[in-house]
Amino acid sequence: MSTYHYSRRYLREKALPTPFCPGCGNGIVINAFLKAVSELGYTDLKDFVFVSGIGCGAWIISPHFNADTIHVTHGRAIPVATGVKLMRPDLNVVVISGDGDLINIGGNHLIHAARRNIGLKVILVNNMTFGMTGGQASAGTLHGLKTTTTPYGNIEHPFDISQLMIAAGASYVARWTTYHMLPLANSIKRALTTDGFAFVEVISQCPTALGRRINLSDGIKMLTWFKEISVPISKAKKMSKSELANKIIVGEFVKQEREPFERQYLNIITKAKKVITS
Repeated sequence: MSTYHYSRRYLREKALPTPFCPGCGNGIVINAFLKAVSELGYTDLKDFVFVSGIGCGAWIISPHFNADTIHVTHGRAIPVATGVKLMRPDLNVVVISGDGDLINIGGNHLIHAARRNIGLKVILVNNMTFGMTGGQASAGTLHGLKTTTTPYGNIEHPFDISQLMIAAGASYVARWTTYHMLPLANSIKRALTTDGFAFVEVISQCPTALGRRINLSDGIKMLTWFKEISVPISKAKKMSKSELANKIIVGEFVKQEREPFERQYLNIITKAKKVITS
């Protein structure tokens, strides 16, 4: 029986161990993504380009993946990935980054990428805080949670970012927590095989920057908490708004067929060339 873990063929051994804090959910996200890639039959990552911004979630890709990776400025992963996809539509262009980077700083880019249905695969690692800079509240922080910037509880309500992606027109949208590793891997597989903009939100634990401020100071406690507050879509449909307050609705929200932006873009180029040469 082989003890060779599937993830090793996709990782840079010299970059290990990771710099993530004990109990961090980023390792689960890495495992889920590479499990999906392995089950889709990829023996390496040469057909992928990965783009990330700034923050703990952005470190998932670079330097750990043995692939072409682009580490960009805060909030700008989506526009850079868009440029890559338009120039090389044959490649799998994947963005993996956190809530601070993709929602707070880069939110407008994210909305318009979904609206255009650009063939990007976006994995949002939502740990509900700006973890790398000290645990400040983000647009993903649940109402009432204590952070360094909300010591008496967060008075703001978070974006329901998955619902926002649906409203913007994404072809595929799903949400899971790091507790739901196997369903998460399956959703990533579906995202990678979706023709158009695919979005997977992962609610992830940050025991260091967030957990210790809400009496959940280790990864196991936070995973247990995720289990307790997660509600499947089918059950959520029968619950009231007040019953769903500070719950996490998990599952696959939408999978629809829409012509991706890059295909329409190439068609326009072809038409323009015919006009110029005629």
